[in-house]
Amino acid sequence: MTTSRVRIAALITLTTAALAIAPAASAAPKGIDWGPCPAGSRPGYDCAEIQVPLSYQDPNGPRVTIALGRLPATDQKNKRGTIFTNPGGPGNPGRFTKFQTPSLHRQFDIVGFDPRGVGASTPVHCFANDAETEPLKRVLGKFPITAEQETRHLADVREVAASCGRNAGPLLGHLSTANVARDLDRLREAAGEAKLRYYGLSYGTYLGEVYANLFPQRVGALALDAVDDPIAWSTGHRPAGAKVPFSTRLGGFRDADRALNAFLDVCAADVRCAFREPGTDLRAKYDALLDRLEAAPGAITYQDVIGRTHNALTDEANSRSLAEFLQGATKQASAKAIVTPFDSALGGGGTICADTTNPRDPAAWPRAAREADRASRGFGSYDTYLSLPCAFWPVSDPARYTGPWNRPTAPILLLANGKGDPETPYAGAKRTERILGNARLLTLDAWGHGAANRSACVDAALDGYLAYGRLPARDTVCAPDHAPFDAR
Repeated sequence: MTTSRVRIAALITLTTAALAIAPAASAAPKGIDWGPCPAGSRPGYDCAEIQVPLSYQDPNGPRVTIALGRLPATDQKNKRGTIFTNPGGPGNPGRFTKFQTPSLHRQFDIVGFDPRGVGASTPVHCFANDAETEPLKRVLGKFPITAEQETRHLADVREVAASCGRNAGPLLGHLSTANVARDLDRLREAAGEAKLRYYGLSYGTYLGEVYANLFPQRVGALALDAVDDPIAWSTGHRPAGAKVPFSTRLGGFRDADRALNAFLDVCAADVRCAFREPGTDLRAKYDALLDRLEAAPGAITYQDVIGRTHNALTDEANSRSLAEFLQGATKQASAKAIVTPFDSALGGGGTICADTTNPRDPAAWPRAAREADRASRGFGSYDTYLSLPCAFWPVSDPARYTGPWNRPTAPILLLANGKGDPETPYAGAKRTERILGNARLLTLDAWGHGAANRSACVDAALDGYLAYGRLPARDTVCAPDHAPFDAR
């Protein structure tokens, strides 16, 4: 879920463009007609569009458009095929992928796509005018900590969901990951690949898990980085899980706390850390900051510290900026004086509520937030309220997939950060290794969200796996290339 995963609070695409659903056409893929990308696109890419069914239960019915981008292999003469990618979200545009290694870029075309409802693909249309976006602006990336804030937050989220129900049209009921996985299978077929080679990050791992269980015989090599537990995502491991908001059920707040403690431990030992204070317990210093802001918010609020700390912990490379932010907040510096380049982009799609079991009583969210905060202060509320729109979501998707998750496949490679991942917790990756029919977990000895391109050891494992199907030895742990406070 961006830099890492897009905030789940933004469950709709921010667009007022008209929803264009094409009339029925032939159901069979006809190849991909690559051509120039639109002006201003990332250099070096080709672009294309392909039409897929709005509903796979009506394969000859109305169509939607999927927009693709291709980074061609540098050695076209000896090209070995195509690697498809998804950057997470759900709701992140994915045509122009950031994923590659020099070896994979040489041997493979790397193809990304904007999932249905997102970006240059057929978009979701939730707002008829700018005025209807005001409730979204008030809740986006925020969570309440007082009764008054809670009342306003619930009312605003209810109105956001109602706007989608009024304006989005039929696509809103066909955004489940199962449909995205079926779209991906159409792309694989159109590209002429007998089996799928794929790298997915964060939510992209859930897409890979759904694909593997819908099309187990078509799995070639799936590398899933920052792993979502598919049972926790979709339904919960026990019947009581249905009474817990999806975003609480995932448990990312616990790993956010683990990552924070790992950061503070490194900070205490590194003179380059601005938050360092010899002889001071840095967790107590951090908690004292929260105490002050909870009692008397100023230019910087309690929610600012929680949100910015959470987002910074998605990458160890943010350590210097996080330390400067926390020290500035402690000294009551103005918000404008604090540089926070790690704030996440916001966007999203109705995929979350189409995929996941959630309570229908909005009061379940404040209860769950308070309970989660007892395990991980602030991060529990931050995570829990991300899925509040699902209490009011106006549609469901009959194509939703809820298992089984253990169909036999070719080997699947899982990647995870052992010191804590605030978005997709390490414990969930370990569970997923046991849940899937044939999976192997590779651990990066770091905190953060995503392991690729942070360690030569990890990248070598990705090269061997995606090119040749070679798995690393069981229980392999890779070291990162840089310490947290190293210059990049």
